[in-house]
Amino acid sequence: MHNNDHIPVHHVRGSNPKPMKLNRHHSVRYYVHRVHESLTTRVSKMICATFLGLLFIVGLITFILWLSLRPHRPRFHIHQFNMPGLTQNYGFENAVITFNVTARNANQNIGVNYESMDAAVFYRDQKIGYTPLLFPFYQEPKNTTEVDGELSGASLTVSSERWSEFQSDRADGSVVFRLELTSVIRFKISSWESKRHTMHANCDVGVGSDGSLLTNFKDKRCPVYFS
Repeated sequence: MHNNDHIPVHHVRGSNPKPMKLNRHHSVRYYVHRVHESLTTRVSKMICATFLGLLFIVGLITFILWLSLRPHRPRFHIHQFNMPGLTQNYGFENAVITFNVTARNANQNIGVNYESMDAAVFYRDQKIGYTPLLFPFYQEPKNTTEVDGELSGASLTVSSERWSEFQSDRADGSVVFRLELTSVIRFKISSWESKRHTMHANCDVGVGSDGSLLTNFKDKRCPVYFS
């Protein structure tokens, strides 16, 4: 009789279980591979971080240099504009316009080469006068140059009809003109010069009944643009 508290165990011949063997060679190669991958990733990240850091520094230096060397366009201000014969009914026969403008080079290290400068006067967008102003000259950095001009005779064309329009505006309190200065310039840094730029400075000017510049136009900054 068998005891019910024991489970019978049957052994089959030739089927004895064998202990599993660990492939130690495979495990070492696996861990070496993992370590190699980890080191490669770290080195790659370090190279990328170094490259990005250098790129940022170079970009920052370039931006600072660009800010310090970026040329600012000259600044023009109108100070005087007179048409003394405006009080005369037939002043168009001897009409004269005189003006005084300053050109300011506000750049710290950049000079301006003026190859030429011309002045034109407009009334209601119609040109009534033109004259060359200055011979070529070089303007140092942080320098202000005075520009004086006069239009009369052949350089100022005013008909009797136009003069009547002046008188009509004068009766209303002011006659408004536009003084345009045109110049070909080059920016200069040490021995390097930029390409030529055609610069325009437009000064709106209004004269009173005596032909002198009105206070609200005096020392006014003139917009500048390139073409």
